[in-house]
Amino acid sequence: MAEEDGVRRRDFINIAAVSAAGVAGVGVVIPLVSQMSASADVLAASSSEVDISAIKPGQAIKAVFRKQPVFVRNLTPKEIAEANAVPLSSLRDPQTLQERTKEGKENWLITMGVCTHLGCVPLGAGEGENRGEFGGYFCPCHGSVYDTAARIRKGPAPKNLEVPEYEFTSDTVVKIG
Repeated sequence: MAEEDGVRRRDFINIAAVSAAGVAGVGVVIPLVSQMSASADVLAASSSEVDISAIKPGQAIKAVFRKQPVFVRNLTPKEIAEANAVPLSSLRDPQTLQERTKEGKENWLITMGVCTHLGCVPLGAGEGENRGEFGGYFCPCHGSVYDTAARIRKGPAPKNLEVPEYEFTSDTVVKIG
C-alpha cells in the first residue's frame, strides 16, 4: 500500500482532534482563571493615599484604609525622645520607634486605628481627645493606654497598634497598602 510510507489519514485525524481539544481547553481555562482576579473596585480599595502636608508636628489625623480607621501622626522631637527613652523590657509588645517608622521619616507614625483588645477605635488622633497618661492613644472601651509610638503600655490590649504597609510617594503624600 502507498499509505504505509507516509502519514496515514487516521494519524492526521488524531492530531487534528487533539489540537482542537487543546485549543478548546485553553479557551475554557483562560476565562475561568481571569474571573478569579480582583475587580477594579476591589483593587482601588486596596490602598489609600493620604495628603500629610497639613499635619503639623504634634498633630494626628484619622484616615480610612480598607474601611478601617488609620492614624497618621507627625511626632514632635520631644515625643520621639520620650518614645526612645522607654526601656524595651518594660513593654508588653517590645518594639522600638525606629521599627515602627520608615528610615528618614521617623517623625511620621502611621498605625491602624483599631485597639488590639476588642477592636474599638482609640482616642487621641483628634484635637482635644484624651491621649492617656503616656501621650499617645486611649481606648475608652476597656482602658488600654498607648504611648506616643502607639505601643501598649497599660490595659488589656495584648499588642501595639498595628503598622500597615505604607510608602511615601512624595514629601506630602503617603500611600497606605
